[in-house]
Amino acid sequence: MDEPRKDVIRETDAEAIRLAKTLLRSARFGALAVLEPGTGWPLASRVGVATDIDGAPLILVSMLSAHTGALLADARCCLLLGEPGKGDPLAHPRLSLVCQAKRLERGSSENARCERRYLNRNPKAKLYAGLGDFSIFRLEPQRASLNGGFGKAYHLDRSDLLTSGPIVEELAATEQSAIDHMNADHLDAIAVYAQHFAKVSGNGWIIAGFDADGMDLVSGDDVCRVFFPQTLQAARELRPVLVEMARNGRAAADAETGLNYIT
Repeated sequence: MDEPRKDVIRETDAEAIRLAKTLLRSARFGALAVLEPGTGWPLASRVGVATDIDGAPLILVSMLSAHTGALLADARCCLLLGEPGKGDPLAHPRLSLVCQAKRLERGSSENARCERRYLNRNPKAKLYAGLGDFSIFRLEPQRASLNGGFGKAYHLDRSDLLTSGPIVEELAATEQSAIDHMNADHLDAIAVYAQHFAKVSGNGWIIAGFDADGMDLVSGDDVCRVFFPQTLQAARELRPVLVEMARNGRAAADAETGLNYIT
């Protein structure tokens, strides 16, 4: 008699959701799988990735690409995110998102916002973003599978990944001015966010995007994710949170320096 099949899917908890959001927000590229028109066979390609303020993935693709035609014929697609590191590539976390692709209309406010966020994350794409055959697609997640490493599999739904409510539109209206201000006048604070909260090294970090959960930092081709202590409920909370995080990060660095000096 066969033994009952062991359920390998763990209960989705806050830690799993945070890991999934980290993979989503920090991705620079991903593997996009579509259905080839006429044959129905799967077709995979690499695409550059950014995220909208609510967390939905964004891609910028040419109408000449096979995967673009496939998306226009059948909007169903899957996006795989997560970069392998040293050792076994299957030991590193990855996120597979089942999505419906939506081509954004040029000239619309939604397209302007998403193009702005995409180019903040991928500034080299400015070379071709304005060409007539390129379009922004927003990938609407329906559900996702997270593999956090051996024995760490989770199922997530749309609400686990995306932010909703008035905060999304509020941040959309003020985000770029906040980014420009921080990158022009507060690079020292951004360095604190990167080094203390994201635990990354190196210089030249700037802010590429804000959302209700946190911020995305970039330095050349490097990306890191910094979460706020608490999810923002209103756009007006952004400035005091940034000030407090910079203060706390500097205080922690000073305390560590003092301890090292004593020892």
